[in-house]
Amino acid sequence: MARTFLPLLLCVLLSTTALAAPAASGSAAASAPSTVQAAGTSTVEAAGTSSVEATGTSAVAAAGTATAEVAGASTVEADAPRETVPLASDNPNDILWLPDTNIIPEAVRGSLGANILGPQNVEIDRQNADLLAPPTTDSGSVQNAKWPFGLSHNRLQTGGWARQQNQDVMPIANSMAGVNMRLEPGAIRELHWHKTAEWAYMISGSAQVTAINADGQNFIGNVRQGDLWYFPPGIPHSIQATNETGEGTEFLLVFDDGAFSEDSTFLLTDWLAHVPKEVIAKNFQTSISAFDHIPAQQLYIFPNPPPENQAVPKSPQGTIPNPFTFALSQVTATPLSGGTVKIVDSTTFTAATAISAAEITVEPGAMRFWHPTQDEWSFFISGQGRVTLFASSGNARTFDYEAGDVGFVPASFGHFVENTGNTTLHFLEIFNSGRVQDISLSQWLALTPPDLVKAHLQLSDDTLKKLTDFRTKSIVVGPGSKSSSS
Repeated sequence: MARTFLPLLLCVLLSTTALAAPAASGSAAASAPSTVQAAGTSTVEAAGTSSVEATGTSAVAAAGTATAEVAGASTVEADAPRETVPLASDNPNDILWLPDTNIIPEAVRGSLGANILGPQNVEIDRQNADLLAPPTTDSGSVQNAKWPFGLSHNRLQTGGWARQQNQDVMPIANSMAGVNMRLEPGAIRELHWHKTAEWAYMISGSAQVTAINADGQNFIGNVRQGDLWYFPPGIPHSIQATNETGEGTEFLLVFDDGAFSEDSTFLLTDWLAHVPKEVIAKNFQTSISAFDHIPAQQLYIFPNPPPENQAVPKSPQGTIPNPFTFALSQVTATPLSGGTVKIVDSTTFTAATAISAAEITVEPGAMRFWHPTQDEWSFFISGQGRVTLFASSGNARTFDYEAGDVGFVPASFGHFVENTGNTTLHFLEIFNSGRVQDISLSQWLALTPPDLVKAHLQLSDDTLKKLTDFRTKSIVVGPGSKSSSS
């Protein structure tokens, strides 16, 4: 028994000595001051100013200023933090050129990329700097979220035209679609109805709209540049350009269905052209000859003299109680440090129960930073801006927008809108909800316990103190200044 035990004890002592020796000398050779190799297989993390005694072969990771004593033989000062993940890069990621540049764009950002040797659509590349030379913060895959109406097929009619965006051309926009329509003075978008709600913004000129509801109540209203109208699904209505400006009108239509097609609306003339005249005559209690001149196919858009003092027929059921038009042009915008905002939803435009909107201006260098709780369809009226969509799981992509462009942000996608130009950026945010709701990044952090924010972002106490400025939601933040709040 003794003969067996003594050699075994000797082997154990020799093994312990061999393993402890490198650990004890590691204090002089360690290039990373926060890590000390000792005996064993475990990892000990010491946060703050602490002393850790390791008698086995354990790895000690010290965060902050820490002292590690290994087997009582050495002391290592750890004076630099060790991050669990790398720190975010400080690489400059500003937009590299604007659409009105004279340069020939290249697919180069810093040391990344290379010049273009093959054919190049220079004008398209000038309009999309952040696609050709994206910021290094872009990552992974996000569907295309930009569609210029200038790329849409245009339906030309006598008296006007119409072009549309839907999920056929921008698949990410699966819950909303848009139409840009123009009517010359007097021209009529014929009596029709939709399966979806219709929300409209007057881009230019003036128009008159009519409607009737299921209770037999009717409505007639006039709208001008910056005004709105809204029709619930199934409500028959018409649009006619008036001649207040001599130019007729142009407007934006938004529908709460990404598969909507303007070519598939229910039109009065199309309907009656496909009903036997005998049936039509029986319905109206008159002769077939009364309908000798109804069109054999749809009119869609057609010319007509402008309306003059047109009155709605008196209905025994009365008029529609909640008007289908809203004079947004007469609403005073809320001033912000970096722009303005007008919000219109079912609390102010009571008829609009399914679609709401914010009309926003952002001054050069200012921005808006948030995420929506509903899908967001946007339309850019003037200026230049860029938007980065964060789609979770490390996926992010940046798009550049200018007048006439459509954008889309799925619900919950974090994003910002930054004015990258030298003039005011003017755009609409439109939501498929009766209320405008979003979560502000700055307000979120300002109303979260500071220690919790610091644990995530390692912000200084001075920065954490500044967050208190954002406890009330900031819609637009001016460049390098404290924001104003709504």
